[in-house]
Amino acid sequence: MSDPTLLVLSSLAEGDKHGYAMMQDIETFAGIRLGPGTLYGAITRLESEGWIRPTGLKTRRQPYTITPSGRAHLQKELAELQQIVKVGLSRMKHA
Repeated sequence: MSDPTLLVLSSLAEGDKHGYAMMQDIETFAGIRLGPGTLYGAITRLESEGWIRPTGLKTRRQPYTITPSGRAHLQKELAELQQIVKVGLSRMKHA
């Protein structure tokens, strides 16, 4: 799974984070290092979809939070991935 959208949403599902903390978290749980352009491009898209939003805290680094619609989108996408994994693993047993 290397879709930056799902990686960012998965990171924020655990709690609010700023960009650098998301980059570190994603590298830890997914083994993928997102560059700043990729990360902030995903953040911009996620904000425009209404799936994340800034927390409103006035700090040097802007933390983001996942919205209820972002959580629902993440849950839907992960369920679809889970189905793909289930079928793929099942088919591997027959190969």
